[in-house]
Parts: sequence; structure tokens; C-alpha cells
Amino acid sequence: MKKNYPQVAVSKKAEAFLLMGHPWVYDTEVKPIGEIAEDGGLVTIRSQKGSFLGTGFYNSHSKIRVRVLSRNANDEINENFFARRLRYAWEYRKGIMEAEDLDACRIIFGEADQMPGLTVDKFHDILVTQTLCLGMEKWKPVIFEALYQILKDDGVEIRGIFERNDVGIRELEGMEQGKGFYPLQGVEIPSSCEVSIVENGIRYFVDFENGQKTGFFLDQKYNRRAVAEIAKNKRVLDCFTHTGSFGLNAAKGGAQHVHAVDISDDAIKMAQRNAKENGLDSKMSFETANVFDLLSSLMPKQYDFIILDPPAFTKSRKTVEHAAHGYLEINERAMKLLPRGGYLATCSCSHFMTDELFRKMLREASSKACVSLRQIEERQQGPDHPILWNVPETDYLKFYLFQVV
Repeated sequence: MKKNYPQVAVSKKAEAFLLMGHPWVYDTEVKPIGEIAEDGGLVTIRSQKGSFLGTGFYNSHSKIRVRVLSRNANDEINENFFARRLRYAWEYRKGIMEAEDLDACRIIFGEADQMPGLTVDKFHDILVTQTLCLGMEKWKPVIFEALYQILKDDGVEIRGIFERNDVGIRELEGMEQGKGFYPLQGVEIPSSCEVSIVENGIRYFVDFENGQKTGFFLDQKYNRRAVAEIAKNKRVLDCFTHTGSFGLNAAKGGAQHVHAVDISDDAIKMAQRNAKENGLDSKMSFETANVFDLLSSLMPKQYDFIILDPPAFTKSRKTVEHAAHGYLEINERAMKLLPRGGYLATCSCSHFMTDELFRKMLREASSKACVSLRQIEERQQGPDHPILWNVPETDYLKFYLFQVV
């Protein structure tokens, strides 16, 4: 029998957004009806006229007061419900990716997989998770065990699940920060927090305990492949290289030489290790440096292919203008350094730096650099990071390949 949950009523504005498919209700748009909901518990969402709008997780600590989990009035939220969602997400990845690309991929992308606030990345035989929703945190034992079993039943052996909950947003949701292996039933805790993966034929070592985000940026998989396809015989400058992924793809694609730069010495050391592992170290050089300073010190025409993959310069609407200046600065400098006929790969991983703003910045940068941009490709995040058109927050990665003319 379907359980009766505490009820909340939402404003007409929130109702309109919910009916359009957006899964969030903000604190100013909702009020309880009768029984007060438990933080992290489930609530029935109703319009002001009493119509059913969905079932979601409630959290009085969060600005996102309710996160929609289901829009089906007949859904029973239990172990079988989550198992179906997880199985559907895994089958989707299997359907849109080649088998070899499943070695390292995102299995759960939060709201895009109807699993609010949950991220699960697969690095060979390790799953790395991040839980940013209190409701998901409470269902975590059910979800993690179910996902482990679904993969096992499909012939995919998982050695462990590592939680990367070391992010400040958890405190805003009323949860503690932390990281470590989740104790799966009957599974021995791995002794190492490093794993190797293969992406685009390149082997990487992934430090999933201390690396950025969950340890490796999986969303650029196919964009890195696009870079490799035009890197042959090019002198490449890979800026913000992190652990070397774009540079390694360029080197494997036949680049004459690749110089990889990052401000993090630890990242550079891992990039060097990855280059050696793939036999590409003779074609690459590495430097720990501030990219903004480096681009100012270089002579024009030293490189004929520059890759700009910076971290998110903005994580809120309030800082978008400042971030735009940062993007403008590095892109203008890169365009000035390239010879006519040179190539530029440039991207932004911030949702708040919209495609419209990014394109506007690129036009201004090209004007300041006195060059024209011939677009080769416009790309986005990989399909294992699906974009829901009714949830614009799932659309965040902009990637452009240009020739400078």
C-alpha cells in the first residue's frame, strides 16, 4: 500500500515550474499543510487548489526546500523504486556509449537521472559518489547496495564505493563533510585510493581520494577525442592540463610536441606519470605555472594549437561578470599568440557562464586580438552527463574548436 506522506503546498509560480518539468521548489515558494515534514523525508507536493504535483525530498535547511523525486501518484518510494531508477540509468549508458567507454563513465548525474543531488562516477572497478541531498543521504544504504548488485548481475565487478562528500554545500544542506569508503556488505575495503582507467585508448592513474571533484573529469571524453583528431604535427600548448588528459590525447593524435601547464604541482606530477605510462613522455613537456602569467610571457607563433580548459571561474550568478573577464583575458591572449591558421580549443564548465555569454566573450576576445574565428566544432558534455532541456542546470559545458584566420 502506498504510504501517505506529509503534504506541502506550493505557490502558483512554483507550480508552473513543476508543470514544465523543473524538479526544484525553493524555500519561499512552499509551505507545509498540517503535519510538519521530517528533514530528508518524503512529502507530497500539491498546488494551492490541492492537485497532486509530485513526491519529493523535504529539507528545511536547504534553499531548495523540496527536490522532486517522482511525478507519478502511483509510485511507491521503496527499494524497488530506486533499483528501477538505477537500472534505467545504467542501461542508458550502455545504449549510448561503446563498451570500452564504459570503463570510465558517469552512471548517475543527479537530476538528469531523476536521482536528485547524487553523482556516481565509475572508474574501472571503483565507484566514486557525491551526495548533496539529505533525502538521498538517508536512502544511501539502499541505493549503494542496489547499484553494486545491478552492476554485478551485469558482469561488472566493483571493488568498492568511495564517497567524496568533502564539499561545503553539504553543510548548507544540514550534512557533515567527509570522505572514505562506504562499507558494502560482504566486500572488503580496498587498501588503495588509486585506480587506473582507460579512456580513448589512453591509460590514466586516478587519485579518487584527493583529486579534483571525484578524481577525474569524465565529461570531456569525446571533446578530448576531437582534439586528438586535429593535433597531428601541431605544436600544442595545453593550459590548465590537470592530470594531462587533453595533452595526452593531442600527443597520441600525432602532435609534434605538447607543453602541458597547470598551477598545481601535484597535478603536473600525475600528468607526467600518465605520459610515461602511455609512452608519450618524449613528446611532452610539463610546467607548474599560472596560466594567466604564462600566456603573457610567451612569444607569438611558438604554438600553433592552444587548448584552454580552465576550472569554473564562477559558481554563482553574482560572480559571472568577474568570470567573464577571466575568460576574456585568457582567450584574447591565446588568440594573439596563435599564427594565422592556428587552432584554438576553448571551453567553460560553469552553468552560470551560459553559452550566450561565452559566445559574446569569444567575439569580444577575437575583436581585441584582431583575428577572425573559423568554427570547426561546437560541443558539449558527454552523453553520460545528459542534459534535460527542462532542467537548465544540467547544461553546463561549452566547448569550441576554432581555426584563427
